Amino acid sequence: MQSRNSQDKNVQEKDGVGIIQSKHKLKVFSLGGLQEIGKNMTGFEYDNEIIVIDCGVAFPSDQMLGIDLVIPDFTYLEKNREKFKALFVTHGHEDHIGSIPYLLKEFNVPVYGTRLTLGLLENKLREHHLIGKVNLICVEAGETTISGNFSVEYIRVTHSIADCVAMSIKTPAGTVVHSGDFKIDHTPIEGGTMDLNRFAQLGIEGVDLFLCESTNIEQPGFTMSERSLSSVFERIFEESESQRIMVATFSSNIHRIQQIINCAQKHSRKVVIIGRSMENAVRTANDLGYLNIPKDIIIEPSAIRNYTDDKLVIITTGSQGEPMAALSRMAQADHRQVEIKPNDKIIISSSPIPGNEKTIGRVINELMKRGADVIYEGLMDVHVSGHAKQEEIKILHSLVRPKFLMPIHGEFRHLIAHRELAIEMGMKKEDIFVMNIGDVLEISNGTAVRAGTVPAGQILIDGLGIGDVGNIVLRDRKHLSQDGLVIVVLIMERGSGHVVAGPDIISRGFVYVRESENLIDEAREKVSISLESCMENQVSDWGIIKSTIRDVLKEYLWQRTKRSPMILPIIMEI
Repeated sequence: MQSRNSQDKNVQEKDGVGIIQSKHKLKVFSLGGLQEIGKNMTGFEYDNEIIVIDCGVAFPSDQMLGIDLVIPDFTYLEKNREKFKALFVTHGHEDHIGSIPYLLKEFNVPVYGTRLTLGLLENKLREHHLIGKVNLICVEAGETTISGNFSVEYIRVTHSIADCVAMSIKTPAGTVVHSGDFKIDHTPIEGGTMDLNRFAQLGIEGVDLFLCESTNIEQPGFTMSERSLSSVFERIFEESESQRIMVATFSSNIHRIQQIINCAQKHSRKVVIIGRSMENAVRTANDLGYLNIPKDIIIEPSAIRNYTDDKLVIITTGSQGEPMAALSRMAQADHRQVEIKPNDKIIISSSPIPGNEKTIGRVINELMKRGADVIYEGLMDVHVSGHAKQEEIKILHSLVRPKFLMPIHGEFRHLIAHRELAIEMGMKKEDIFVMNIGDVLEISNGTAVRAGTVPAGQILIDGLGIGDVGNIVLRDRKHLSQDGLVIVVLIMERGSGHVVAGPDIISRGFVYVRESENLIDEAREKVSISLESCMENQVSDWGIIKSTIRDVLKEYLWQRTKRSPMILPIIMEI
């Protein structure tokens, strides 16, 4: 990691004074984070230069069977490789940094971020064997970096993770303000308050386009301060004197972890950190000074048996019900270090990411079946959002006073709700652009117009495979999961085409063969008749034979069962 004063061949430091009007246009486009939750990524193109803000991942939907992660499609950057100059990161959440290792495997560009953001990113780069191969440049709020025709200023904002920044991007074609993720927290756990004064100054100077987050736009009022949870945790600790306390939260929520550690120290409890991402985040934040951990308060998981329940607090991953996360494995009695006991008090300190409600519900049910006392957001205020609600967004709009607005970071309903709020505040509907990923907005000398599209979409990560699982594979997986598989195996003599053995029929996920012998026997007879027909008509092409078997069996099984399993004929030749 280098300081912001470091220079490379792509980035030059200038004084940033005297932005000159130009006939060239600034293109703004999103490769993720519009009409969806997650994989936030926004590109800015001016002349022969492209910079990008954030590069995150998204959780797979229920329809993406077996998929681990969803990342943005980098096709447009690949087609304009020589233009891509730098990546700027607003903060260290997965939906903003999770795809960066996949990007850096393809592009050698410098990455600008604050200390904690780059510290968390380094953990990911280490897993991908990229440490020492990429140029990480540390910046601070209040500083400005010049990259070609782009002047990028970092503005301090408050969120549910430390070291967050918004960004002001100045170009000869106009000024853009990107809010990043934020809420207006006047009593943050760590660091200064949000730099509202700088947003006001930018508003006075003139902002052409405002890219503002929309995650909590449907909720009225103000988001509670993170510090408000201190009293909630304190009350739970007081009411649970004889119980072992477990808290599941996001590993990157350093402020939340600090409050739990503070309560543990006050009540003379030891703290156990469970989950690889949680361990990495705590270690990184502690090394960089973002956590204040009392000496000897953290113990290894192997030492749990040395302490009574009333002397332990476990901080774990799995607040979103992820199947492989620690809390989910504990709920299934599949965790080798922690076993859920009837006396446990378990706090799920998060709100469900859209689409994760069912998985979280299943984990809560399993924990309760094991006798645990589970507290979650629906029962008690054990979580506060890191995203601004309506009144906070109104404040930022009033300060920035943009000519044009492009709502970001939300599903379609969020973007529409943001547009309506801006209209209520006096903006014209035609000055607000509700975009989809890939749409291009052109800014030039006080005007903004839609200007076509760039390639955009999603790349699916399955194990070590990147993009090798597409819609066809997902369709097959869904087909298999719903109707099962029937395999027809036969051996044919080379040349004559006579059937030497078979057909044998194997069922997987369709019917249990031992309980459906009549069905299987009749299916075998149908296949034999179709093979005899092929012989009579002197059909020797294997493709036609397989297609005939598939059609005959499909029709028969549908008539008998009203199911359509995947049918896979296999012909072996001797």
